[in-house]
Amino acid sequence: MTIQQLLKTAPVTTLLLASFIGLFIMQILTGVDANNPSTEALLKWGANALPFTMGDDPWRLISSAFLHIGLMHLLFNGFAMYFFGQIAEPMFGSAKFLALFLLAAIGGNLLNSYVTWQSILDGTGQPGLSAGASGGIMGIGAALLIAALFKISVNGMVLNLKSLIFIMGINLVYGFAVPGIDNAGHIGGAITGLVIALAFAIGYRQRLAVAIQNAAIQQQRTFNSYQTNYTYGAQDNPPYDSQYSGQYREQHDNQSPYDPTPIDQSPHLDAHSIEQDTAVANDETNTADIYAESITANNSPLSNEAVHNSIEPEALKKPSIIWQLLPWLTMLLISIGFVWWWQDIHQQLLQVLKAIE
Repeated sequence: MTIQQLLKTAPVTTLLLASFIGLFIMQILTGVDANNPSTEALLKWGANALPFTMGDDPWRLISSAFLHIGLMHLLFNGFAMYFFGQIAEPMFGSAKFLALFLLAAIGGNLLNSYVTWQSILDGTGQPGLSAGASGGIMGIGAALLIAALFKISVNGMVLNLKSLIFIMGINLVYGFAVPGIDNAGHIGGAITGLVIALAFAIGYRQRLAVAIQNAAIQQQRTFNSYQTNYTYGAQDNPPYDSQYSGQYREQHDNQSPYDPTPIDQSPHLDAHSIEQDTAVANDETNTADIYAESITANNSPLSNEAVHNSIEPEALKKPSIIWQLLPWLTMLLISIGFVWWWQDIHQQLLQVLKAIE
């Protein structure tokens, strides 16, 4: 997919990639090492560090998601964002996709800070710093897993669940196997993405059910508009007896005598034949009369008029607005929960610092 196609299909993904690359270039231009940036430089450019993030710089929860520690880190996250973004953004919508990325990144950084803080209280850890879009990207990947489980399609195509699980598994295994990888950030971002995607999937299923019902109602309306019954009175069709039996008799009466043959034909056979013909004709006449009477009795007295089906179909249903707002309400609740979580760690940190003083 070219840059023009990506910008048209997934504009937020394109802007995120541009911001990652642009920030990295700005760091290089100011003298930051491209492969091994210093701790001071990372702190200057907005890395997530417990004393700062849980103190007076909560903005680092977001800024650190755009900062990368070295070129390889940038390339790895850039490829993952490109791969996931071009699928997830058209599926969830640009606004929801951006909110999903940011909240997943915040959730990852908060879990990282919480784990670090608990390890400090237990005396088993020390303050550190983290950076990168991995938390947000893991949130997007987890959301795509939910979309694959719920069989949500993108342009008629359903996601391959096995491929997504494989990619997510590689990220998690790589994080646990290689020292220095922010596993807490990955897990926190993935959990956040799962919760948001569940809300989206539930709302999607409910709206889809209403759409299917409306399609069935619309189909019934179309069927009813073309369903027409035509009835005719008995006077519109000539009696079957005069149309068929009379013609048959006329042909029988005008039939010329058959040439004599060596076989004798007794008068008894001739009379019997005539009786059979007469019985058949009378039987056909009675049948036609009964048929005409039954049609006249069972149908409307109106002749040559269309009788339309009078059954009215159901009215089209409207999906409840709650299903459209459910993802946004979920993200709002998650945001409130994140604020409370930050406040809780912040207050604990202030109490410990006050006790030390």
